[in-house]
Amino acid sequence: MNAPLLIAHRGASGYLPEHTLPAYALAILQGADYIEPDLVATRDGVLLARHENEIGGTTDIAAHPEFAQRRRVQSIDGVAMEGWFTEDFTLAELKTLRARERIPQLRPANAQHDGKFELPTFDEILAYLAEVNAIRLLGGLAPIGVYPETKHPTHFASIGLPLEPLLLTALGKGLGMAPVFIQSFEVGNLQQLHRQCSYPLVQLMSAEGGPWDHQVASKSSEYSVMVTPAGLMQVAQYASAIGVQKTMVMREGEGGALAATRLIADAHAAGLAVHAWTFRAENQFLPAILQRGDDASAHGDMTGEIAAFAAAGVDGLFCDQPAIARVALTGLRN
Repeated sequence: MNAPLLIAHRGASGYLPEHTLPAYALAILQGADYIEPDLVATRDGVLLARHENEIGGTTDIAAHPEFAQRRRVQSIDGVAMEGWFTEDFTLAELKTLRARERIPQLRPANAQHDGKFELPTFDEILAYLAEVNAIRLLGGLAPIGVYPETKHPTHFASIGLPLEPLLLTALGKGLGMAPVFIQSFEVGNLQQLHRQCSYPLVQLMSAEGGPWDHQVASKSSEYSVMVTPAGLMQVAQYASAIGVQKTMVMREGEGGALAATRLIADAHAAGLAVHAWTFRAENQFLPAILQRGDDASAHGDMTGEIAAFAAAGVDGLFCDQPAIARVALTGLRN
């Protein structure tokens, strides 16, 4: 059995506020193969690592009275959102903010680090990764990869801040030896990237359906269609892998036991790798059979969950706690 790739979801986000350089550094120390930054744009065209372009929940911006008047409502991919948006700020302004834990009710230990860490740019992440990989090369170790996600690319293109050229420019000048995957929930921007670069691309999909691709006015972009054998063959024309919600790969069957769906077999038949998201140790995110106790924030048996997915043949997994995942994957052949 080949060990799946271990992708640190927003860094070691189970231990430190997500999308910070310390979270990425800790993920590497804990054995991640890739670090995963979500990318949004600033008003002056710089790629910033944030889960969303709305930053009210992941920064201390609410404590900055100088920015109070910039709180607003806008439609993003057809959904009205209220808050502060990265595209309304220059990088210099955003650098005055500090990161906050996104889910403090489940991760109070993470929240103790609120206010400590800057918001990193993609260039800063790549520069750090290049330094790490140069040291790893001297030690005979494999390089750590980077797995960026373009967030709301249609939205950013509509306001004159297309993400794709910014992404390719950054990778072209700062990548070093790091392997790359580029991921997106949209289709049109992945097809565009397929024409512009040779990096492996990953089509993200959600079990809940998700927004229509605004660049492809066709129901063929709906995820329920894309996971059919015919749909997967179409995805394989521009992507190397699919990144899917873990319930699309394994579901709770009789007695609560996990049972594999056909997705891995169908994707492999189409020539696509399967990367599943997101593995989190807290009970709230685990199947009932793997939860331990009644506290939603307590850790359950994520090791058992990862072992089951690895046995089912998944090729990669996104995880908030890379240290636990690395233990679960130890002993699998590479």
